[in-house]
Amino acid sequence: MKKTFLILAAFLGLLGVIAGALGAHALKNVMDVEALSAYKTAVLYQMLHVLVVLLLPALSLSEAWRNRSASLFLFGMVLFPGSIYLFTVIGFEPGLWGLVAPSGGLLMMGGWLAIAWGLFKSN
Repeated sequence: MKKTFLILAAFLGLLGVIAGALGAHALKNVMDVEALSAYKTAVLYQMLHVLVVLLLPALSLSEAWRNRSASLFLFGMVLFPGSIYLFTVIGFEPGLWGLVAPSGGLLMMGGWLAIAWGLFKSN
């Protein structure tokens, strides 16, 4: 698996821990319950998908399917949790930008499908 994907996942893991700590300490008294819940969901999804990317090399997937999965997960993590962080922390009104989070979610779903298909196609 490309070293770059693993480095990016590790970096996103670091950012996830920072975001989680920020939410648990600095933001809990600033955000309303609904925004904080969305923020925590973003942290959870980010950290879970970081772990998946880091574990991809352990799966019986071809290099191509590992790379496809990693790409989908990494781009999805930038869009899904990233947009939720912006919406909740900055108080940004999504409008049409509200489509960014679902797009990131679709990319992460695509990562899971790529794993399933890659495993199905493997010997």
